[in-house]
Amino acid sequence: MTRAYVGLGANLGPKEVTLLRAVDLLAVEPGVEVLAVSQLHETQPVGNTHQPDFLNGALSVDTSLSPRELLDALLRVEQELGRVRDDERWGPRTIDLDLLVYGDEIVDEPGLRVPHPRLHERRFALEPLVDLEPELVVPGLGAVSELLAQLD
Repeated sequence: MTRAYVGLGANLGPKEVTLLRAVDLLAVEPGVEVLAVSQLHETQPVGNTHQPDFLNGALSVDTSLSPRELLDALLRVEQELGRVRDDERWGPRTIDLDLLVYGDEIVDEPGLRVPHPRLHERRFALEPLVDLEPELVVPGLGAVSELLAQLD
């Protein structure tokens, strides 16, 4: 089993309900055991700032799935919860699930980069990770608590 961390976000519809439903759906995915869910944080949008605020969080899981299989599970959950992927980057969304960290692995392949390539720049992703595990080390980047402190 590998410990992985998933970012949660939503800014359309009943955000908290949708995020908690995503956790429930992941908890019944074969090969995924949800261990903990962070507090949910209200955050301002990044990039396209002319949209509703987000609700963001993170969860830790133990998984027997490969990084690609776990990403596929996240995408299935997004689709089940009404996520429509279009070409608009940083646009509004009903749900966003990001594979942030997968054990101590570094993955760089088409459509999958782990750790998440902009994790160290994103307060909305780091704060929930600090809630879960302040000393979590992001491979190649350092402890999440230190990465968050660098944003101040």
